[in-house]
Amino acid sequence: MSRNIKMVVAYEGTHYAGFQRQAGGVKTIQGALEEAIAQITGSMPNVIGAGRTDAGVHALGQVVHFHSETRLKEGQLLNALNAVLPRDIVICEVSEVPAEFHSRYSALSKTYSYRIWNDPVRPVFHREWLYHYKYPLDTAVMREAASFIVGQHDFKSFQASGSSVKTTVRTVHFCELMSEGPEITIRINADGFLYHMVRNIVGTLILVGTGRMSLAGFKAVLAACDRNAAGPTAPASGLCLEEVFYPEMKPEI
Repeated sequence: MSRNIKMVVAYEGTHYAGFQRQAGGVKTIQGALEEAIAQITGSMPNVIGAGRTDAGVHALGQVVHFHSETRLKEGQLLNALNAVLPRDIVICEVSEVPAEFHSRYSALSKTYSYRIWNDPVRPVFHREWLYHYKYPLDTAVMREAASFIVGQHDFKSFQASGSSVKTTVRTVHFCELMSEGPEITIRINADGFLYHMVRNIVGTLILVGTGRMSLAGFKAVLAACDRNAAGPTAPASGLCLEEVFYPEMKPEI
């Protein structure tokens, strides 16, 4: 009997060409998960993720699901997979879910974080999880600009080319900016994200933080619905998929 298995996965994306499986033997998170599951269960699955993180992007709470006839209990499957997966991928939770559950289409919202190390001296620890930006940033004005994206907006200005979505309208439930010493963390929860949306928002917030863009200018970028109006795309290294929320869950604000 086929079972629908849900897993929460954490990974460091530095050495992977993104989540989605690719041709030509390129290392991906999906490929590594499928190979590990096949090794444990004897059958190659089709692993579907809640978010298709790009090359170099990390996750603390990526959610995936796959169908399998394995008789292993959830705890046994978790332990067995963690024993064979690469050290930069960890299964955090395993549970059997109803057949209609879909990691991507059942999701209500996702939370991404972006971490910046704002100091003239580069970080030595956790450097693969941070964007080192050595010039001074005004976090107070960045925080005010970040508040402008909360609510339902057309985020076309922050969408990279190469996407074929039907609509670029998304609802951001919260966008918060926290700073502790040289580390700045931006957390965004929304009902969906466009291609490179978070990284383009962060790149534009950095322009605000350096004084190269005013608060009025940031508002104008959002209203322009034109990618050319926004700032550069921030590097992948600072981005992390923190958590995916489903009907039985509510995001913490």
